[in-house]
Amino acid sequence: MDYPTVPHPPTGVPELAHDGRADDAPATAPSHGRVSHAKAIAAITLGNGLEFFDFTVYSFFATIIGKLYFPVEGQLAQLMLAVGTFGVGFIMRPVGGVVLGAYADRAGRKAAMSLTLWLMTLGSAIIAFAPTYAAIGVAAPLLIILARLIQGFALGGEVGASTSLLMEYGSDKTRGFYGSWQFVSQGMNTVCGSLLGVALAAWLSTAALESWGWRVPFVIGMAMGPIGVYIRRHLKETLPGAADSEDETSHAGSTNSPAVEDAAPGVAAHAQPAREIFRSHLGAITTGVVTTIGGTAANYIVLFYLSTYAIRILHLPMSLALWASWAAAFVTVILSPFAGALSDRVGRKRVLWISRVLLIAVVYPAFMLINAHPTVPVLLAVVAVLAVLVTFTAVPNIVMLPEMFPREIRATGMSIVYCLGVSIFGGFAQFFATWLIQLTGNTLAPAWYLIGCGLVSLLPLPFIRETAGRPID
Repeated sequence: MDYPTVPHPPTGVPELAHDGRADDAPATAPSHGRVSHAKAIAAITLGNGLEFFDFTVYSFFATIIGKLYFPVEGQLAQLMLAVGTFGVGFIMRPVGGVVLGAYADRAGRKAAMSLTLWLMTLGSAIIAFAPTYAAIGVAAPLLIILARLIQGFALGGEVGASTSLLMEYGSDKTRGFYGSWQFVSQGMNTVCGSLLGVALAAWLSTAALESWGWRVPFVIGMAMGPIGVYIRRHLKETLPGAADSEDETSHAGSTNSPAVEDAAPGVAAHAQPAREIFRSHLGAITTGVVTTIGGTAANYIVLFYLSTYAIRILHLPMSLALWASWAAAFVTVILSPFAGALSDRVGRKRVLWISRVLLIAVVYPAFMLINAHPTVPVLLAVVAVLAVLVTFTAVPNIVMLPEMFPREIRATGMSIVYCLGVSIFGGFAQFFATWLIQLTGNTLAPAWYLIGCGLVSLLPLPFIRETAGRPID
């Protein structure tokens, strides 16, 4: 399925190579672009990671939250309700994607990202101070659900705005590398969240952890909003006509701003981006959503669910099982830039296709192995191998999505496609996996879920245009 593109106009700013150096600049010459682009990547990545930390840390304490807020009989039933509430946050992602994505395409990427950070902070505050079921009854789980809805709404807008901003700082030859830092930021939050969970589980008694210790990450999350806004305060807007007054004042007459000069002349903020998306880009939405299913299901099972699986199914202690999430996230952080750079060189579709087929082939043997040998070394080794494949399938996937849409509606399009794909098959992946185990009595059932999602996600690949190395604006 081909989507029209226009030639990339001259910008006055030399394109950056993967090492951040301008292609036509001497290797020894100082580069303003190198410094400004490196700072932009750092600011976007750190801010995005802080926001994902707030959202995903919930999964590491799902077993405790299930016990305190969903007092039904049976540990598996409690876990299903807890991970189901984790999935509730994803219900609001498409709504946030439409509303906040459209806001990012009208007011600018920076304004939207600041708003999402403040909303995420509010959700963390509600969870941090919510009384338990024993204290206020049914109002307790309702507060948790409300907080997750707010956080899901916020993150639905964050992903589209931040990924679009990363892509727009890159060039035709480096967009995969730049866009890969979106996935780096998601891995960073998991590294920090799992390490914090391991530390709390190791240092506190079970009584202390269930009484107040589990709230500590959410209190920390409350500080993430102001910190994230501060980190991003000097980012340069990439949407023409949406630059804030600070940018316009401090860079008036400058020829080195990577934001303003990269913007295509004649491209302006779209008045009704959501309407334009559904009227003219339904094909891109459909193919993008279906392709995303395989990557997001694998991501949420490997990065988040396998630690919970190790606690409840393999009966490993929480202080050890959480290392599974750490291992997966560490691999993601290290390999994501390489996956993005590889997709720039050989193509998004080729990297995605090969890695996803390999993932489908090994996931069932992987679950068989950890069930046959439920030890920490085997679990970590299996998780690390799966995380390599997840990284090389998820990075080109998330990079392809914003490339399907023109700049003036890119944040909205990216948000809608990503959130629709993630909301059901990623957000409820843990719920579906646990439900399949309960339904079939087979502890290998989560592997069949990943295989099914992976096979379906391969169907639209032949109809998607290769975007690596080609102008999109």
